Amino acid sequence: MTLAVRYTAARTLDTAPAETHCPGPGEVELAPVYVGICGTDLHIFHGDMDARVRMPAVLGHEMSGRVLRVGAGVEGWAPGDAVTVMPLRWDDSCPACRAGHQHICRHLDFIGIDSPGAMQQRWIVPASTLIRLPETLALDRAALVEPTAVAVHDVGRAAVRQGERVVVVGGGPVGVLIALVARATGADVRVVEPSAHRKLLAEELGLTAWNPADDDVAALVVEWTGDAGADVAFEVSGAAGGVDTAVEVLGVRGRLCLVAIHPRPREVNLHRFFWRELTLVGARLYDRSDFEKAVGLVADGTIPAERLISKIVPLTQAPTAFEALEGGGDVMKILVDCTDDAQGAAV
Repeated sequence: MTLAVRYTAARTLDTAPAETHCPGPGEVELAPVYVGICGTDLHIFHGDMDARVRMPAVLGHEMSGRVLRVGAGVEGWAPGDAVTVMPLRWDDSCPACRAGHQHICRHLDFIGIDSPGAMQQRWIVPASTLIRLPETLALDRAALVEPTAVAVHDVGRAAVRQGERVVVVGGGPVGVLIALVARATGADVRVVEPSAHRKLLAEELGLTAWNPADDDVAALVVEWTGDAGADVAFEVSGAAGGVDTAVEVLGVRGRLCLVAIHPRPREVNLHRFFWRELTLVGARLYDRSDFEKAVGLVADGTIPAERLISKIVPLTQAPTAFEALEGGGDVMKILVDCTDDAQGAAV
């Protein structure tokens, strides 16, 4: 019997036997080892996405694992291969796809939201979604490749260049990853984060971080930039105040990259956009090149993934892990260990 973590109603998860079948043509069966819980999973858990998910829904899309079986016509993959999954299926026919933007297909199947995800002991996916992992990369660290790919895409969308000044508003896992990727690009980075634990972690990773409750962020940006303002700001907090801060810190012709999912419309200081000729850029998901770059950044240690993992829990304890993440506080990334003998560990 194989198990899966399922969302059945707002704030309700269970661990139940999963349906199993053989991989079909073009498919592979995976044994997920580690699955990360992300902000989107929490949105689902809170019931915010009930109009989209089909219950009972198996969650999870940040994963690492190994190939178990391959279906007919699958070439280049064999049992035992270490992999992660780019969890996107597109129709290849809508206007976005025809323009080469398959990752924002109008009829996108985001695997783990629109179809069953990785938080189970056996998982069948299209072979086209697989991303190879180096055997030297520990699988717990590899579970952070997907959020790192998000950060790579975000930094690319914002066109961050060497020497630019960048402010990241929100120091959760994705915010810290964006800051690290931007720093690797050669930018000078500041992180704005109210959680003392997350601010400290950012500082331990060599990033300068400010707490908006204690620090006058606008004044610090003036001092840091010689009153020029930041070149790029990333809004990763999902809060109205975060939007205000991200707009306020930008200098003339600065770029605001919107990363967070805002569940409701926000007021934006459009006069600042007019007065300083600012640019707003949306950033959603990633493409294969983002994933491949992310694998390299995690594998070579540019992204110290192990420092972002707060805890690893067995599959049967996943529901309590969601509750722990709700409070933020002293938690960054929690991984679910899907192996049969998982015991859970603090990291």
